[in-house]
Amino acid sequence: MAAAVPPRYGPARMTTPDDTASFGFQDIPAAEKAARVKGVFDSVAGKYDLMNDLMSAGVHRLWKDAMIDWLDPAPGVKVIDVGGGTGDIALRIARRLRGRPGNVTILDINHEMLKAGRLRGEFGKLDPAVGFDWVCADAEALPIPDRSMDAYTIAFCIRNVTHIDRALAEARRVLKPGGRFLCLEFSRVEVPLLDTAYDLWSFKALPELGARVAGDRESYRYLAESIRRFPPQKDFAALIEQAGFGQVKHRNLSGGIAALHSGWVI
Repeated sequence: MAAAVPPRYGPARMTTPDDTASFGFQDIPAAEKAARVKGVFDSVAGKYDLMNDLMSAGVHRLWKDAMIDWLDPAPGVKVIDVGGGTGDIALRIARRLRGRPGNVTILDINHEMLKAGRLRGEFGKLDPAVGFDWVCADAEALPIPDRSMDAYTIAFCIRNVTHIDRALAEARRVLKPGGRFLCLEFSRVEVPLLDTAYDLWSFKALPELGARVAGDRESYRYLAESIRRFPPQKDFAALIEQAGFGQVKHRNLSGGIAALHSGWVI
């Protein structure tokens, strides 16, 4: 079972009936997106890590390692990993600390993803110096006190939130002065010919792979479409700056198939 949701600290926000949000290539009422995304990840949670390996030929592991390299967590760090239900980023942070103290709050809106993470045997093999908190909550309303975290990480999740600006505002709120925001997300391919090959893979092979391995073609069609609806690198960097972060930078990975975005609370 996921941890109980503690009281929320983020300011209350209203979604009006006229608000819309993207769900793949569709525009739907914003109030419906969270439930529909939950349905996608309920369906794929059991095969999520296996599908990540198959979809990227294992390259997602290198991207996540690059994220931790850039984060460079120090002993005593307090990190919130948002959308981190299966624990990939949390495990990498703990291993990088090498038995030195730290704490990672693994937060996900999806109970099934958190359940999959908590069942991973790797967590039982880690040095107990690093603590883990498992929290089921929304990225747009974090149940975390203001200025309480040293770092905020989010990998392959922010494109699935209903309001990216609200998620970024919450990231800014929970970080201490000098805190670090670091996001790994699929992005816009910037290498000629690679973009064409990537489109063929995304819209032809990926749904078929999802159907054969995870038994769910439509969820993986959604995931491919959601990548195309996500802002390109410079536009997303501008959103991070608008949320109040400084020293905003990004790095392309694999020609822009994915990108790392960094910002600081200054």
